[in-house]
Amino acid sequence: MAAPKKSAAKETGLDNSSAPTKPRVPDFSKEQELHAFRDMLLIRRFEEKAGQLYGMGAIGGFCHLYIGQEAVVVGMQMALREGDQVITGYRDHGHMLACEMDPKGVMAELTGRRGGYSKGKGGSMHMFSMEKHFYGGHGIVGAQVSLGTGIAFANRYRDNGNVCLAYFGDGASNQGQVYESFNMAELWKLPVVYVIENNRYAMGTSVTRSSAQTDFSKRGVSFNIPGEQVDGMDVRAVKAAGDKAVAHCRAGNGPYILEMQTYRYRGHSMSDPAKYRTREEVDKIRNDQDPIEQVRQRLLKLDMTEDDLKKIDAEVRKIVNESADFAQNDPEPDPSELYTDVYR
Repeated sequence: MAAPKKSAAKETGLDNSSAPTKPRVPDFSKEQELHAFRDMLLIRRFEEKAGQLYGMGAIGGFCHLYIGQEAVVVGMQMALREGDQVITGYRDHGHMLACEMDPKGVMAELTGRRGGYSKGKGGSMHMFSMEKHFYGGHGIVGAQVSLGTGIAFANRYRDNGNVCLAYFGDGASNQGQVYESFNMAELWKLPVVYVIENNRYAMGTSVTRSSAQTDFSKRGVSFNIPGEQVDGMDVRAVKAAGDKAVAHCRAGNGPYILEMQTYRYRGHSMSDPAKYRTREEVDKIRNDQDPIEQVRQRLLKLDMTEDDLKKIDAEVRKIVNESADFAQNDPEPDPSELYTDVYR
């Protein structure tokens, strides 16, 4: 039996009939705007360079770019304090950079060099930094949700006041382990914020075709977990929602769900031509909602000049170019390292 036809808007996931009314978000100070602008720009330029290196064959395997979603991780990171942890899936380079991991180490891992965060043996999806409280990229869909719940359990057990952010996408939201984690987190009042990065297409299927409940903020209703939808393209809205969610967890009230309504400009991975959506759709989002451009326009109204912003961009490009040079010239791991840190 053929599935009933849906409207074009429903099919693309761009239907706004059920979109929440956007609440007014607190304004950023000039310093906050500059911080967000630089951090998002670093992620954007880094990912663009990673895409170039992948096309040149310098990066192999899987590579999932974060271009378009920068406001989510930057805004959430602004809501954290020292000691809070982050764990995510395989679209993870932006999260690493937002956690202040060294761009050289991240890029070197992408190219499989010994100076990478996993000594060149993990690649794009498997980097880790105890120093920066970043517990990985994970290649198994939804695996980071149960692991993040475990980190939150450790926080509660140790009574250290820390909160864990567990990021996952709209596709992973349908995994069974996600709901097992929700149940345990609420039962034990664990300090974990589940950040659902709803970029509308998972691996290539619109949420309206794959999810019976497309309001992902309601996914915790049967577990009594509060949730809300957030404009994930506005870093101010993300930060405000993050403040609220983190405070909820830190006060001992248990988990919180944030559905970040965002959008990825590139395909699911570098091998995805993204033929399931139109170029016009992508261009419209970039022109109307780009997270970096929004901050740029606000900075221009705060006595910043185009030259000021170009200078920041030049500084960011220099950092990214240096990371790319390092990643292409750093030695590969010695063959003797093949089984080091590998459990058999």
